[in-house]
Amino acid sequence: MLCTKLINARFLTMDPDHPVARQLGIWQGRIVGLDEAVAALPAREVIDLQGATVLPGFIDAHVHLPWTGFTQNTTSIAGCTRIDDALAIVADAVARKNSPGAWVSIVGYDQRALGRHLTAAELDTVSQGHKLYVLHDSGHGCVVNTAVLDLLAADVPHENGFLAEGAMGAARALRLPYSQEEVAESIGRAARTCLAEGITACAEAGIGGALFGHTPVELGAYQLAREKGLLPLRVQLMISADRLRPVGAHEADGIPKALDLGLRTGFGDDWLSVGALKIFTDGGMMARTAALSAPYEGLDHAGQLQDDPEVLAQSIVDGHLGGWQLAVHAIGDRAADVALDALERAQRLRPRPGARHRIEHAGLIRPDQLPRIARLGVSAVVQPSFLRFFGDDYAAIMGAERAPWLYRGRGFLDHGITLVGSSDRPVTDGSPLRAIQFMVERASASGRLIGPDEGITVDEALHAYTVAGAHACHWEDRAGSLTPGKRADLVVLGDDPRRVDVSRIGDIQVVATYVDGREAGK
Repeated sequence: MLCTKLINARFLTMDPDHPVARQLGIWQGRIVGLDEAVAALPAREVIDLQGATVLPGFIDAHVHLPWTGFTQNTTSIAGCTRIDDALAIVADAVARKNSPGAWVSIVGYDQRALGRHLTAAELDTVSQGHKLYVLHDSGHGCVVNTAVLDLLAADVPHENGFLAEGAMGAARALRLPYSQEEVAESIGRAARTCLAEGITACAEAGIGGALFGHTPVELGAYQLAREKGLLPLRVQLMISADRLRPVGAHEADGIPKALDLGLRTGFGDDWLSVGALKIFTDGGMMARTAALSAPYEGLDHAGQLQDDPEVLAQSIVDGHLGGWQLAVHAIGDRAADVALDALERAQRLRPRPGARHRIEHAGLIRPDQLPRIARLGVSAVVQPSFLRFFGDDYAAIMGAERAPWLYRGRGFLDHGITLVGSSDRPVTDGSPLRAIQFMVERASASGRLIGPDEGITVDEALHAYTVAGAHACHWEDRAGSLTPGKRADLVVLGDDPRRVDVSRIGDIQVVATYVDGREAGK
């Protein structure tokens, strides 16, 4: 007897052998069959979906759950366009804290909306003896007040209180870590938001690192979240390369660096597992720290790498030799060059054609870089919503020649590169349906088309958030399609994304989300 039979729906299975079905059978959290294979089987529960469209649960291959959860529970200056308004919100947060000497965190900061960066001196006027930490929306910078600057080493660079990349990490390191309880609660808040948008699995894009680490025992916080029932979806954890250290492994193993006990990609189970090794090569376009091969339009610099190119390359090679899948953060084309050079060297030293290394973001990829990515079998994990919400700004700072290369779609697919959809939540909107729409439209919020030739079809965009996401996370035998034997993770939609006008895809209602064959929230 089946546990559950779902009937009267349009199942878009993403499985070419059985692309559309009308009913689906579930037993012990797995899909056991479609249509005639389950039509005559009894079930404990039969659910009539009344003509809804059903897809495999969406996979967001690059998110930051703790950061998202903390953002949802922290004072924000998002939407402010005047310095005085932003400072007024900070002043209110300080007044509510009313504990001089304590840290006060603020999120939602974007200098572009304000016209310039806040300064330490301005924050001093509202700090009342508190230490202020105003996090940039990109996650690649922050503004602090003088009370924080006074605690930093003299050689930590800043610009009137704005700290970028490693300098931001130095400020973060001054603070006590969050407790595992706090991190677990934040994970739970973010996970519930993901479920409401049809996401059943995601990859946490970096734990344990200086930029995003919330506690040195962050993996334990994820375990606690699971034990407390706060982890209602499947999560794969990327581990920051900062956590690797030299090991005296047997020379036959050829492992120069590792986590304790040799833990690496693949450890864990269906709910919580260790995924790729996260390696940062550059910063972000919002903070103007993405490393480009030519300067930003209107600026006298081309961003920055996170370290000396050879140091970055050695981290990539060491991770590959250690048996890891690599998730290399590379937004600018210069950073992508560093990543590709190192990946080529690593594969020469020890060929691992099934490693499925990934470039996270791939924000600006030149035409000549596309064949190299394809030859290496590297996936491109992009964030379509960046084009929608930041596209006007990004196109302006790239200029006419480079703007069409931003967050490519068609170029990757035409070269045989696996195109993977993701959000980088909470940097911007996390809805997969809206992102799918943006992958097709390539339009900014103002309506400006950015690289329209890079637009893809709705089917290809759906593939990026299901089949390709599973492939990037080594989940293809368990997720990504509604195929017998795979996990019964699915999303029920109020309309078919392939049958509505593209401009309406993002507004389609998520009726229900199922994980392990059970409707979330019930």
